[in-house]
Amino acid sequence: MQQAEMRALNTKVIEEFRANEGAVGGQFEGIPLLLLTTTGARSGQPRISPLVYLADGDRLVVFAANGGSDSTPGWYHNLAADPAAEVEVEVGTDRYAATWHVAEGAERERLWAAQVAHSPYLADFQAATERQIPVVVLRRV
Repeated sequence: MQQAEMRALNTKVIEEFRANEGAVGGQFEGIPLLLLTTTGARSGQPRISPLVYLADGDRLVVFAANGGSDSTPGWYHNLAADPAAEVEVEVGTDRYAATWHVAEGAERERLWAAQVAHSPYLADFQAATERQIPVVVLRRV
């Protein structure tokens, strides 16, 4: 999918998410979805990304798979550009500031395995690229 098509799809998903208190149909129906707002690394402007997530206690976990591409998604690039930056998370009608970190070691393996059990296609994404897909943990401030 080209970048312009992806932006159009994301805009549609964001609008539907907000209009329906976090519920989205189509390919995302019944899938846990959040909106992550980061600050653009170059633009300094807010960037909103709809992402599938895994709940882990009081934390939410997202995966920088980018469909198995050899490059990380823009939202992850924005995080990496400012590791101390807070982000905004929207789940349903709940919107809050969050901190984040990249899971490593045993924590990453546990979270990765849990998500692959729910979403086996994630393993296909990992197989399609040589990079290790980052696992990002979000915690409410």
